[in-house]
Amino acid sequence: MASPARLRLIFAGTPAFAAQHLQALIDSGRHDIVAVYTQPDRPAGRGKKLHASEVKRCAEAAGLPVYQPQNFREEAERQTLAELNADLMAVVAYGLILPQAVLDIPRLGCVNVHASLLPRWRGAAPIQRAIEAGDPETGVTIMQMAAGLDTGDMLVKVRCAIGDSDTAADLHDRLAELGGPALLQALEQLATGTATPEVQDDALSNYAAKIDKAEALVDWQQSATDIQRRLRAFIPFPVCYTTLHNEQTGSDDRVKLWAASVVAGNNGAEPGSIISADRSGIRIACGEDSLLVGSLQLPGGRAMTAAELLNARAEQFSPGTRFGAA
Repeated sequence: MASPARLRLIFAGTPAFAAQHLQALIDSGRHDIVAVYTQPDRPAGRGKKLHASEVKRCAEAAGLPVYQPQNFREEAERQTLAELNADLMAVVAYGLILPQAVLDIPRLGCVNVHASLLPRWRGAAPIQRAIEAGDPETGVTIMQMAAGLDTGDMLVKVRCAIGDSDTAADLHDRLAELGGPALLQALEQLATGTATPEVQDDALSNYAAKIDKAEALVDWQQSATDIQRRLRAFIPFPVCYTTLHNEQTGSDDRVKLWAASVVAGNNGAEPGSIISADRSGIRIACGEDSLLVGSLQLPGGRAMTAAELLNARAEQFSPGTRFGAA
């Protein structure tokens, strides 16, 4: 069987999720990557030194030319892109909305890797919103890019189950593994003219809004199921938290919650109240059922198991103590 046609590719992406896809393209050797686009270096850390993106580091390690425009509003930037004479641009979490003038430059247009089974979750945070909503599965969709928000025709879809204890970090890593082969499959279809684009049903779409840190504050009036889903969805960022009054300092400590499971019933306790605290966890009443917290973190400390925390601060987490109280 003849090898599929080689494409002249431009890759555009920024974070680690995108870098894994770039590495998959590099490792495959099936296509010629003529340029890599990524966000400009950003200040990070205490010293606010400029840091290169994961994609830039991956590209430079492979000896690929890197471009870092602020945007594509200038004609010169679009002209530089056009002069690369690419067949197609593969976009993965680039961080820029590409105008139609850019989408039209490559011969075969642009494709995007989206971490959702489109059209289910369109937008910035599909992994987190899928977990938060209690979806039983998610996946990766390779789509032809259009001017709308994740509205383009779908080329390849791969599915991934969401487990009861999966966090956004867990799902992110699994989807990154699935995305590379799916992207290569879509590129082969486009290169050989065998792609069969599928139009999205807009009526089935939901907006996966960007995560706001304010959402991480636990509302104990909610059901334990809803709180536990959000807790998993917000790991590793921004991490759900609650407050607990510290008698010694007179302040309300912010307590981060890293792992928890749902327990039936709440013993009629006020939402936010500790029902029990032992080596198995700290059980907290919710609006419906209760949450057994197995790992949590106090200000300035590391995440600890409930057993570790109770060894040192059992009195602070005694039954009847209430989280989130004014």
